[in-house]
Amino acid sequence: MKIFSKLFSSTLILALSFGLTSTLLAATSVNLGSASNFAVLAGSTITNTGSSVINGDLGLSPGTSVTGFPPGAVNGSQQVNNGQALQAQNDLTTAYNAAAGQTGAITIAGDLGGQTLVPGVYSSASSIGLTGTLTLDGEGDGNAVFVFQAGSSLTTASGSNINFINGAQACNVYWQVGSSATLGTNSSFAGTVIALTSITLNTGADVRGRVLARNGAVTLDDNTITISECETVTTTAVVDETVDATTTPAVVATTTPAVTETTPFVGVVYQTPSVPNTGGHYSSFFGLLIFSLGIGFVTYGVFFVKGRRA
Repeated sequence: MKIFSKLFSSTLILALSFGLTSTLLAATSVNLGSASNFAVLAGSTITNTGSSVINGDLGLSPGTSVTGFPPGAVNGSQQVNNGQALQAQNDLTTAYNAAAGQTGAITIAGDLGGQTLVPGVYSSASSIGLTGTLTLDGEGDGNAVFVFQAGSSLTTASGSNINFINGAQACNVYWQVGSSATLGTNSSFAGTVIALTSITLNTGADVRGRVLARNGAVTLDDNTITISECETVTTTAVVDETVDATTTPAVVATTTPAVTETTPFVGVVYQTPSVPNTGGHYSSFFGLLIFSLGIGFVTYGVFFVKGRRA
């Protein structure tokens, strides 16, 4: 009986350890507060060259200099050195700290180009680079979150892009940058960039997300920035009218994806999820628990039979 008790305790602790570890490593969405309304937010200045288009609000605080609009266009409000801009900056500071503080990160180094990454927290002690294509795989979960932590800079090469598969969405991607970010010429970037200092978009670089700089400037050059909205699922009832007078009409629930974003965007590729999400970390945890307990019982049975024979 003592042997059984020890085996049971050991397997239970093992299962709980693996299950809790897999749950804690999941990235969590970053609450941007009022900063979520801003496609562009800066601390010192905002400078534009060319026909940039901002689909969302533009904000600046505590700086006062916004130049280049027009010829640039803002399809939203402009909040410059006022209460709304100040509140957005305060909320941005909170969001920056929350993103930087997420634990359980997978260590990355060098360039992310050519890689396929699953949901999680990814951290580099220095810079993060992107040349070519980075693929983000949602694994069938439309709420899957990706958080990237750069100790210093974020730099993308000319023509680089981000590809989304299996339900991953730009609205759930966050880039926390310890200094400044630079997006390459004609690149197609995705996610919310939260930089401590400045953000520069070179000629023709487009962003599906936000460029939010805490202390420094945002510099634009013929760019398009569109706030990314998550797709939602709504449920509608369909009544089967092919019933007789004595049968209660059957109601069949169907789900229809409702896309809230209407602004077209070129460069970020989405593919239809091919694998449904069937439980995530919790189903994995209970499966591991049952498997571990099974091993414990089998091991106990072996010791019991040997003991009886002896």
